[in-house]
Amino acid sequence: MLSGEGLKAKVFRGGAWLATGSVAEQTVRFARSMLLARLLAPEAFGTMAVIISASSAIHTITDMGVKEALIQNPRGTEPHYMGAAWWLALGRALSLSSLLFLLAPWMARFYGNAELTPLLRVATLGVVLDGAFSSRAYIAIKEMKFSKWAAINHGGGILGIVMTVVLSFFLRDVWALVLGVCAESASRCALSFIFCPYFPSLSWDTEAFRDLLKFSKGLFGLSFLNLIFARTDIFVLAKLYPAAALGLYSMAIYLAQTPVAYIMNLLGQTMLPTFSQIQNDHPRINRVLLHVTALLVFLGVPALVFVFFCGHSLLTIVFGSRYSAATSALIATCAVALVNLLNAQLTTVFYAKGRPQLHRTCVLIMALMMMALIYPFAKWFGLAGGQLACLVSVIVGYVFQLVRIHGLTGLSLPRYGKSFPVAAAISIGVVAVCLSTKLSPALERPVPTIVAGVLGCLLAYGVSAAVLFHNGRRVLT
Repeated sequence: MLSGEGLKAKVFRGGAWLATGSVAEQTVRFARSMLLARLLAPEAFGTMAVIISASSAIHTITDMGVKEALIQNPRGTEPHYMGAAWWLALGRALSLSSLLFLLAPWMARFYGNAELTPLLRVATLGVVLDGAFSSRAYIAIKEMKFSKWAAINHGGGILGIVMTVVLSFFLRDVWALVLGVCAESASRCALSFIFCPYFPSLSWDTEAFRDLLKFSKGLFGLSFLNLIFARTDIFVLAKLYPAAALGLYSMAIYLAQTPVAYIMNLLGQTMLPTFSQIQNDHPRINRVLLHVTALLVFLGVPALVFVFFCGHSLLTIVFGSRYSAATSALIATCAVALVNLLNAQLTTVFYAKGRPQLHRTCVLIMALMMMALIYPFAKWFGLAGGQLACLVSVIVGYVFQLVRIHGLTGLSLPRYGKSFPVAAAISIGVVAVCLSTKLSPALERPVPTIVAGVLGCLLAYGVSAAVLFHNGRRVLT
């Protein structure tokens, strides 16, 4: 399975490299967050959330999907295709960073925070560095040479995280976070040329340019719609609540997004080239999709139950007692994350078949629902309303995409849904173990509560493993 040259062996080897690198990065990132939560005030994280959201807004308006286009295109390894992709990415980065630089004073006035102007302008440096990334690094993904990509992506992340921690001891404010983000972009850019040397040609190939833009047409507006769905809560909550409250909220959702980012990156970087290589074999695509979905459901449902019962204790131990006020937001974020993970696998199939436009209608629906729900939900449910609006929106989009994938690959929806009730039944054990902590006041303290929840999850995962490996045919066929 690991030593062969078949698709499955490449996927497993690649997954091992990416998993190792991602675990290392997310572990360091998690430790950094625990440390910074005690060094910096919540207001710093609230301000940083606005900066990241604003940068993401500009970043996604003109997203061309250069990486995805090179991976998906059969001719993506040709030098003139790589050159066209590099110039497209750099030109886009320079344009949007200039736009962010000019809009910075307006953003600062809108939120009544003059400090946002220099912060946003410094953040544009990270945008430019991301655009200068070596095109050959994307080819490493296409060719499933994931060891190089892991070293670039996760190695650069770790270097940037270390720089953030060092800066936080000297700059006890949001500047440490902003400069740290720029350091991450600089590290990844430098490593991309170290591990995947590339010098872009000064010539311009019109055919390659047109091919890449053909794929990009399907992405037009998609990233911006994704941004509306993913960042509207920050923009609205920043206007309704103080920066300190937004800081509690952003750190709570970060706690959930850390492991989800690990899984999402791992699957995204392995499944896109996998589905691309079997893009015309619909039965095989469906089999892979069913197995990946079942695995995510069996992992995710018990974890969601665990957070429901232990979220308050988790926030107290990880970030401190004041962050436990955002427990409801953490629970809602975990539910959003699970549905997003499942939905992302459907999206990957669309991308692998060179039809990203099929995903655009789904994102449009989610963005419109998010814009309609965010303000009333934020008023009715407080900070948690931001994630509750996300949850409703992503569920509707997920159901819509299931219908689309059924029409595209012939996926059997009854077979697809068989793992959900099984995972729910298995998770009853987690509920029982967590409820047992209510029997004694001593067990209701944070550490015993988390220990009980972890034991419940381990029990559920043991049963899940038995179902997946011993009775897989009855569950999935």
